[in-house]
Amino acid sequence: MFDLHRLRLLRELKHRGTLAAVAAALSYAPSSVSQQLSQLEAEVGVRLLEPVGRRVKLTEQAEILVAHTEAVLERLERAESEIAASLTELTGTLRIASFQTAALALVPAALGLLRDRHPHLRVHVAQLEPEKALPALQARDFDLVVAEEYPGNPNLRPAELEQEDLLDDPLHLALPDDGPDTHGPMAALRSLADHPWVMEPEGTTARHWAVNLCRNAGFEPDVRFETTDLLLHLRLVEQGHAAAFLPDLVWSGQRPTVTLRQLPRDQRTRRVFTVVRRGRSRHPAVQACRRALRQAVTLRPSQAPGRQS
Repeated sequence: MFDLHRLRLLRELKHRGTLAAVAAALSYAPSSVSQQLSQLEAEVGVRLLEPVGRRVKLTEQAEILVAHTEAVLERLERAESEIAASLTELTGTLRIASFQTAALALVPAALGLLRDRHPHLRVHVAQLEPEKALPALQARDFDLVVAEEYPGNPNLRPAELEQEDLLDDPLHLALPDDGPDTHGPMAALRSLADHPWVMEPEGTTARHWAVNLCRNAGFEPDVRFETTDLLLHLRLVEQGHAAAFLPDLVWSGQRPTVTLRQLPRDQRTRRVFTVVRRGRSRHPAVQACRRALRQAVTLRPSQAPGRQS
């Protein structure tokens, strides 16, 4: 029989990429991780790691072991879920990661519902963009992630993760002033071809979507401001420094404070959803959190009419 602890270290290495990252995540010394993996190689009787420069990569045999380790860990999570479901009171710790606007508009209300219904459940929340949160979910750093998907930019859907839709969040073109009168969404975009923009950093799905939207309108955006903080996006638009693409969740049901224009019909909403590991989806804490988030959506104030055309 192979040692499960060492198998988990091998799995961690696959997800985290380096021995140093595994050691940091698990509070081990890198030498200890290396020693444990060497012992696993001796148990299995084949080479599991190959040097690539200063790093290592998993061999084909190691990938086979990791796949079976994932299956074992999923069964263990299912067992944990069934044990939790057999208890009369929900306890323990639930770890949530959420991107910013959902963390502001939905998570606080959901936390209130969870506190009222399950006072002994301890909830940890981290604000993290999906590009980082989803790999961290696979690495078991979180139990549930609130993520987003922009039009025409579907996320990868690993077989070991399960998604559940939460809401469709309308997207708008936000102008730094009333802007010129235009006829149609593409004309509104083109009117800002020479204007500064604020967008999320390069490498994010939101940035890829936004740049492509501008390119489809016939221009390359002059991106002078980069941040994942959409409240800063809003502030820059309010102060006349930039144009931006902003979702409804930024206002949390309050009246928009800037002029908004419609986007092309197939680009008007982003999908907001929750993601969990497959073996974790039936855990009572995860189910309670998903219920609370769905209710938080229904409790949101209706979006007040803004200066939109």
